[in-house]
Amino acid sequence: MSQQIEQIVSDQELSEFVATAAMRFGVPGAAVGIWHRGREIFAGHGVTSTANPLPVTPDTVFSIASTSKTFTSTLVMRLVAEGKIELDAPVQRYVPEFQLSDPDHAARITVMNLLNHTAGLDWNLIDTDEGGDSLAGFVAKMTELTLIAEPGARASYSQAGYNLLGRVAEKVTGLSFEEAVATLVLEPAGLADTVYGLDEVMIRRFAVGHNVGADGQTRLAIPWKAYPAGARGNNPGGGISSTIADLLAWSRFQLGDGGGVLPAEVLHRMQEPTIELRASSLGDAIGICWFIKDITGVRTISHGGSGNGQFCELVIVPEHDFAVVSLANQGPDGYAFDQAVATWALEHYLGLVEAEPEPVAYDDARAREVVGRYDNDAMHLDIAADGVRLTLAVEIKPEIRAAAGVEVPPDLPPAEWGFLAASGDEYIVTEGGLKGQRGYFGRDENGSIVSIDLAGRPFRRV
Repeated sequence: MSQQIEQIVSDQELSEFVATAAMRFGVPGAAVGIWHRGREIFAGHGVTSTANPLPVTPDTVFSIASTSKTFTSTLVMRLVAEGKIELDAPVQRYVPEFQLSDPDHAARITVMNLLNHTAGLDWNLIDTDEGGDSLAGFVAKMTELTLIAEPGARASYSQAGYNLLGRVAEKVTGLSFEEAVATLVLEPAGLADTVYGLDEVMIRRFAVGHNVGADGQTRLAIPWKAYPAGARGNNPGGGISSTIADLLAWSRFQLGDGGGVLPAEVLHRMQEPTIELRASSLGDAIGICWFIKDITGVRTISHGGSGNGQFCELVIVPEHDFAVVSLANQGPDGYAFDQAVATWALEHYLGLVEAEPEPVAYDDARAREVVGRYDNDAMHLDIAADGVRLTLAVEIKPEIRAAAGVEVPPDLPPAEWGFLAASGDEYIVTEGGLKGQRGYFGRDENGSIVSIDLAGRPFRRV
């Protein structure tokens, strides 16, 4: 089936799909790349900015936000392969000054806990203006971070954990984190247009993020990344900017033998499951950084990124020597655009179709059990019911907006969701910017609903 489908997919079909999807989701500019069995295919659409429009090309730089973590983890694993870091060693061996509100919790976190998001750390509520200009300053403020689980007990996606990994790399190499990634990963992998600093971005053609406000108006996203220029404390978790051409080269590196950077066995180990995920649209498991999902028996590895009006999705299928990368410069629908591109590519090039589960009918008794407000360190999540359907809305906390000092992405309005079975606590979002996201409600020892998991992060019931 795959061979037949591969033969009938043309470059024009990809370009037409990208253009149609971009218009459907209101994306001003998009770049899409496919790698399949030795061949690169690019499709660009639209403009870099509605205010200063230039055509999007394979060399247009986008902020790739959290997809940056794949570079951070590769750096750390190179240092592991060189015997400079041990995966099971406590982080405090390398960063003795690292502390949390619970000293015992901090002492038990290992390097592997950070790599596979099992450190029990909340997302990332640390002021990037005070101390965020350096990783040392970031780490010094980690006592403010909420702790959500014992180390190793569960996966919970944490930006803070990856920023801490960046400080580990600095301590071990004696270089700044950005220098370490450049010399030990980017340069040997041949990625000339993958950079951290805005000075490097500005000398290249680059895309500008756009956000659609509650009034329906599209505005240019400021700051250009998800945090102010100079806030280096977030670089390990989300600071890289790159192009479709470089990201396809990065995908080829992941499909290869690690030449110049990692031993093949270490590269492949990163793509093996380390902890299972429950009811997550991100995947079935987490490897070392990578989200792992089986689609009709075929393993995929992936990572996405959501910035300020800029979005990235990277999906690799090792057994088919295949990768798809999608970049978009509009929020919130850039995420939905990237997901649509990845889904289309997997189907049309490989015949891989993931069946999306259908929610069961609305049940008022179950609805009343979960209705309410939930939050994490940065956002509120509101579950409401009107007697006919359930909705989910996501709001950045007003105090976070006020303290940011810059424009932040818009909130997500109420979107319908439903339970996936007549009994059980798993759900799926069926509309809006989070369409297709899956998660589950958590209960305490008495059976009461106390949390909801969304996008790999727990929100506690208020």
